[in-house]
Amino acid sequence: MVAFTKGHGTGNDFVIIADPEGDLALDVVQVATLCDRHFGIGADGLLRVVRSAALPEGDAALAENSEAEWFMDYRNADGSVAEMCGNGVRAYVHYLLRSGLATLPESGSIAIGTRAGVREVTFSEDGYRVDIGTWRLSGHDPLARVSGLSVPRPGLGIDVGNPHVVVALASDEELDGLDLARGPELAPMPEQGANVEFVVPAEPLVQDGVGRVRMRVFERGVGETLSCGTGVVATALAVRHWAGPSAPDEWRVEVPGGVLGVRMEQREDGEHVLLSGPAQLVFSGEIDLA
Repeated sequence: MVAFTKGHGTGNDFVIIADPEGDLALDVVQVATLCDRHFGIGADGLLRVVRSAALPEGDAALAENSEAEWFMDYRNADGSVAEMCGNGVRAYVHYLLRSGLATLPESGSIAIGTRAGVREVTFSEDGYRVDIGTWRLSGHDPLARVSGLSVPRPGLGIDVGNPHVVVALASDEELDGLDLARGPELAPMPEQGANVEFVVPAEPLVQDGVGRVRMRVFERGVGETLSCGTGVVATALAVRHWAGPSAPDEWRVEVPGGVLGVRMEQREDGEHVLLSGPAQLVFSGEIDLA
C-alpha cells in the first residue's frame, strides 16, 4: 500500500506521493492508472515528493542551488515526464509545509528543484508565489486548428521552462464554443509537443494598471484542464507582447478553476515571471499499486 494525498491549485489537481529517499519506482502505467478518473484516484498529474540527492535529475538542481533539498518529480496524467508545473509547485510546497517536511518563514523562500531548474517559492496574499524564472519567445509560431473554430488561428510560441503556444480569439463566445475534447492540431507540430492556450482579452484590457484576460488550455499528456500555471504565465506574456510597450507588467488571468496573478520583474539575468495563487490539499488515503 502507498500513501497519497490529493491536492490542487485552481482546479488543476494532483496525486501527491511522498518518497523522500527515492525508493519508489513508478512506471508509466502505474502513474496513468493512479491519475485515471475512473479506475484510479483521478488527477491531471502526479507529484512525487523526493529529495534532490535521491535521484539523478536532482544533481543539476543542487548544483544550481545547494538549498534545493526537495525535487518535484512531475508526471502528466498519461505517465509522461514533464519539465515544470506552476500550479504543481504551489501544491507541492503546500504539502511539504503541511506534512512537516519543510518550513517557510513568512518573509523567506523555499527552493524547489524541477527539470526546468530551481524554482523559488514564497507566501503571497492569495497563497503562494512561484518565481517561474526567465522566459523566451520560442520562435515556433504554428497555426492551431481546433474544433469550434472554422479556420486555423496563428499561435505564439513561448518557452517558460516548458513549451506553450498561445492563440488569441476574438470573443468570449469563441472561447466558450471551443471543443477541447480532442487536442488542437498544430502545424507544424513542435517536436516535444506543446501546451496550447486560447485567450480572450477583457474589455477594457487594463483596469487600475492590471491587465486582465480569460483563458482555456489543452495540456499535452493530459487534455483540457481547469487551470495551468505555466500556461497562465505564457498567456500573460503573449498578450503583453501583442499589446506593445505600454502594456502593464501585472496581470490577472481567469481560468475555469479560478483566477491567478502574474507579475514580470526585470533582474540582472533577464526578466523573471512570477505566478501567484492558492493551493489546497483535499484528502489523503492509501492505494494498492498492484
